[in-house]
Amino acid sequence: MIIDIHAHYVPPALLDVLHEGQREFPSVGVKRNDKGLQLSFAGGAPTRPVSPRLSDAPSRIDWMAEQGIDRQVVGGWLDMFGYELPADEGAAWSRLLNEHMLTATTDVAEFVPLASVPLQDGRLAARILNEAMDAGFPGAMIGTQPRGVGGGLDDPDLDPFWQAASDRNATVFIHPMFACGDDRLADYGLVNAVGRVTDSTIAVARLLYAGHLTRFPGMNVVLSHGGAALPFILGRLRRNQELHRELADPQAEFRKLYFDTVVFEPAALRFLRDVAGAGRLMLGSDQPFPIGDPAPQQVVRSAALDAAEERMILGETAAGLFLAAGCGCGRNH
Repeated sequence: MIIDIHAHYVPPALLDVLHEGQREFPSVGVKRNDKGLQLSFAGGAPTRPVSPRLSDAPSRIDWMAEQGIDRQVVGGWLDMFGYELPADEGAAWSRLLNEHMLTATTDVAEFVPLASVPLQDGRLAARILNEAMDAGFPGAMIGTQPRGVGGGLDDPDLDPFWQAASDRNATVFIHPMFACGDDRLADYGLVNAVGRVTDSTIAVARLLYAGHLTRFPGMNVVLSHGGAALPFILGRLRRNQELHRELADPQAEFRKLYFDTVVFEPAALRFLRDVAGAGRLMLGSDQPFPIGDPAPQQVVRSAALDAAEERMILGETAAGLFLAAGCGCGRNH
């Protein structure tokens, strides 16, 4: 079974509900124009328009068939996670997203859904994660900035969430946010080309130095985009830890992470294999975004890996994390 573990999906029924207006979310603004539907949270700037491709399941399934992909793990769209909302409203918003995601994917054998959680409040995020896993999710996709713009995933307020993820053996997929807080990224498409990489690198480096993979050993943490710059700068992270002995060993923490294959270059994938091990790599596409990999198996097939390594990357490892009987999802895989 070939499994793509990095994709995004917005259920059409959720968009219908948003078009009709959601009175129970006073801090969520909905704007409709010729560009499509845009949201704003707690008076902030509007999101990018929701791309029609995010909700086009039939076209996605056709693409999967063309690419020889049997299952696709789908999280939501990070622009819609609403971390800027007041905590209770954010929890209700996550429940709405999860309800529609689960309903939309229950009868689509090709899709395996990931939940959303309100990272703006660690206790509520833990509660929503438990509810989501009870309902059928194997884990959650989370953003790198729990305040919407800013905040750290190592914030002590989030410890209840990480503890719940560990207790439930949840798979937590960490994905960068669109707003990266650097004006130099405004041109040349650098938000996608570079900003996503720096955002993930900073957020997860903090987790490594905080020792979260050791403190919360039961969870499975997956990083998008091949782990950003972390595999390449691991030596620098180790050297920094030698100068600051109070920090956790970043290499020991790094060994507990999983990574997708959205790196585009076979040489980069081989390097990631050498640093992390083939058993920690899983196929990813970042569908349906243009910056994603339109033919994700190609980089794996071109990386001069042995047959056992290819099998692990293309599906075996992902099946254990997302489809196994013990994953908590309750779906007929």
